[in-house]
Amino acid sequence: MTDTTGLPDSRSTARQLQVETHGLDVIGDAERKGTPRTLFWPWFGANVSVLGLSYGSFALGFGISFWQALAAGVIGIVFSFLLCGFVAVAGKRGSAPTMVLSRAAYGVRGNRLPSVVSWVLTVGWETVLCALATLATATVFRELGWGGGTGTQVIALIVVAGLTVVGGVMGFDLIMRLQTVITVVTGVLTVVYVGLVADHIHWGTVSALPAGSAQEFIGALVFMMTGFGLGWVNAAADYSRYLPRTSSSRGVIGWATFGASVAPLLLLVFGLLLAGSSTKLSAAVAADPIGALTTLLPTWFLVPFAVVAVLGLVGGAVLDIYSSGLALLSAGLRIPRPLAALVDGVLMIAGSVYIVFFADDFLGQFMGFLTTLGVPIAAWCGIMLADLALRRRDYDEADLYRPDGRYGDVPLVPLALTVLATALGWGLVTNSAAGWLDWQGYLLAPFGLGGKSGAWAYANLGVLAALATGFLGTLTLGRDRVRAQEEAV
Repeated sequence: MTDTTGLPDSRSTARQLQVETHGLDVIGDAERKGTPRTLFWPWFGANVSVLGLSYGSFALGFGISFWQALAAGVIGIVFSFLLCGFVAVAGKRGSAPTMVLSRAAYGVRGNRLPSVVSWVLTVGWETVLCALATLATATVFRELGWGGGTGTQVIALIVVAGLTVVGGVMGFDLIMRLQTVITVVTGVLTVVYVGLVADHIHWGTVSALPAGSAQEFIGALVFMMTGFGLGWVNAAADYSRYLPRTSSSRGVIGWATFGASVAPLLLLVFGLLLAGSSTKLSAAVAADPIGALTTLLPTWFLVPFAVVAVLGLVGGAVLDIYSSGLALLSAGLRIPRPLAALVDGVLMIAGSVYIVFFADDFLGQFMGFLTTLGVPIAAWCGIMLADLALRRRDYDEADLYRPDGRYGDVPLVPLALTVLATALGWGLVTNSAAGWLDWQGYLLAPFGLGGKSGAWAYANLGVLAALATGFLGTLTLGRDRVRAQEEAV
């Protein structure tokens, strides 16, 4: 049982300590609880990370002015998290994880394709967040003179990975409680950080930054979309599925969007002011996005900063590992949900080891990862949103698990549309900083956009093209299929 704030009362304490047994199954009405505003806690806790400050440097790296970067950030953050809010409505209408509800659009086994992409994306994100928390801790220890070398990194990685894996394995109730604590602690300490480094802002320097081109602005906007909402959209219904069916859809959309957006927006503004005031800081962020921020702090606040950095990143990683486990099950692996989260935890640790101890260029690889997987996820999101918009009834939950049910097994249209939208999208993006992605951008020259070295090369139009193709294609081609599904008895 919970009160209206989403915090567990004393009668539910024992339940919080149990491992969640739910996997891909439907949440029964008796277990649905809370109100739409309880969605504020997991979404805010997952996005209050001080990594949001580093996005100020990332945005300005596109060669645009402060005001252009601010506009790109506000539009990209709010719009992308609004997409999450729309997808979250499917959770309360269908009571199942996001990548199970996706079966209504893709068919029961056809949905394995987007499930695999979703799994790779969430495992990638949890790996990035775990690695950043490790690097930030080592940087803080180095600034304090307590080490900061390989030994510190190993211990930090063990602690961060342990917190993340335990939260993912334990499941929903512990995550909700953990996110509430993370929200309060990181929120307070982040405000203190802002106050301590505010004197490093030089508005004259920031306001003098030259404006960039329309293509550079679009590139920054799309990067903000992929770095924020499009990184969560494939998991957006995993938490709203626990809400009662009678919950307000507007409330679900509003609280999910507000909870996810408010912290990144505030952090972005301050991050832009800091990065715009110092080219040295902006360059350092590319190598160590969190640790670079410690160079501005007094010594006495370094330990609290490490706490806020680690907790904020763990808050996002915990949600990712929970959802990645569900995506892995939806992709066809038949194991219990806690074991799936544990498998993903092992992969997360392996990836974090690579980033922390072997990778030379974090930002280039990170941008390549976001853009490359952002294209198929945008295609899936467009298809999912159009399918949801066409439906007038709740999902038939039993048929979501039956290949011979109303949603079908392997329908060709949504799969072909996904492949087409992805191929179009990859042809319109480039990632020169990541050599293994040089093959992308093959449509820039044929479409008259200047090729891989032209003005549109880094606008990342492919993400927007994939989203629009998936959405408009499904609205056009999927209407009759949805109508037939809802008329089936």
